[in-house]
Amino acid sequence: MARYTGAVCRQCRREGQKLFLKGDRCFSEKCALTRRNFAPGQHGQGRKKVSEYGIQLRAKQKAKRYYGVLESQFAKYFEMAEGQAGVSGENLLRILESRLDNITYRAGFAMSRKEARQLVLHRHFEVNGKRVNIPSYLVKPGDVVTVKTTDSVKLKESVEKNAGRPTPIWMTRSADGMEAVINRLPDRADIDFDVEEHLIVELYSK
Repeated sequence: MARYTGAVCRQCRREGQKLFLKGDRCFSEKCALTRRNFAPGQHGQGRKKVSEYGIQLRAKQKAKRYYGVLESQFAKYFEMAEGQAGVSGENLLRILESRLDNITYRAGFAMSRKEARQLVLHRHFEVNGKRVNIPSYLVKPGDVVTVKTTDSVKLKESVEKNAGRPTPIWMTRSADGMEAVINRLPDRADIDFDVEEHLIVELYSK
């Protein structure tokens, strides 16, 4: 499967925003964006006039990198969002939030979406009692996501570290932290991602 394998901290620096791609490191002094708050490359500190297209492109790239999806996947999600009732930009973010790898990250089962994706691929979770190993699987309201195996040291550490982390209001996490119930899909106000989704809509509408 195609996947970005380069240094993920370069992505945060390129977007000028923490995308929380490295788990604990993003909250420490070792965060690359904290140490070098400018774009990577020899021209990273130069001042550039950004066109309207460039602004729209950066919004799309930021969302892609934040959720860890490829261009073809992202375009597919946008088509789905346009076909749904409501605001296309908000629909797009709601679809991205409902991916299983994002759900397991939001529920505190992993320290980053990349780690969550790996755990899903290794069949550590069940959705409504059935093993699912597809990170892009879209959950629905009423679905129950459960940690089925506890033989992963990384998973155990993540659950323990995230025990005190606030749970999104649109899901309920069990007392032992091993199960999450999706009460509803998130509204735009529930998504703590700083992106102007209308710019993405404008980009794809050209």
